[in-house]
Amino acid sequence: MELERVQNILARRGVASRRAAADLIRAGRVAVGGRVVAEPGARVPPDAPLTLDGRAVAAEEPRRTFLYNKPVGEVCSADGQGARTVLEAFRGLGLRLVPVGRLDKASEGLLLVSNDGALIQRLTHPRFGHRKTYEVEVNAEPSPRQLGILRSPLVIEGYHIRPVPVEALGGRRLRFVLSEGRHRQIRQMCEQAGLRVRRLRRVALSGLTLGGLAPGRFRELTPAEIARLAP
Repeated sequence: MELERVQNILARRGVASRRAAADLIRAGRVAVGGRVVAEPGARVPPDAPLTLDGRAVAAEEPRRTFLYNKPVGEVCSADGQGARTVLEAFRGLGLRLVPVGRLDKASEGLLLVSNDGALIQRLTHPRFGHRKTYEVEVNAEPSPRQLGILRSPLVIEGYHIRPVPVEALGGRRLRFVLSEGRHRQIRQMCEQAGLRVRRLRRVALSGLTLGGLAPGRFRELTPAEIARLAP
């Protein structure tokens, strides 16, 4: 039997993304056959008995991925610390789902939620360049100078971001297309241009759109949609 990395097994079983699974392992929270594992890259049989915080990690469940229209006020984490989390909409499914990427509490729109570790890794790793489209309302109609700033190379929290396509939609509305995503990137870009975000909504991700999906509702992706995301 071919051995597999512990972090990959955890991701495939829907516990967390591979990166988050590695953090769980380094924190000493994961054991294999009763022995704590210290290295995310440790290799064990794919059907090895795993525990997280002393509780058994169930065997792999069917891989499912959902498109969710996140409302303002929900947080993209399992522990909302008093706020409603995006996962509460999926409680009745009995699946161990995680958000794919993040939208901050004040943002809304298209969010994928999945238990498919390989797909999550592909969608969140910058090298795959999945394009995310946002429609943004700011506090004033942007001037040509401000649009020039938004479209230029900027530094966000010490990181040099690539120039971002920014389209003026008329009035105070803008469309941003990102293939990388720094923390609060659009909000920080707008701040550097002297603008303040009033509303931020993700409307598309690599060909997927919200369609007529109402806020707080979700639908499962079709096999064809998943194939386009992870060819």
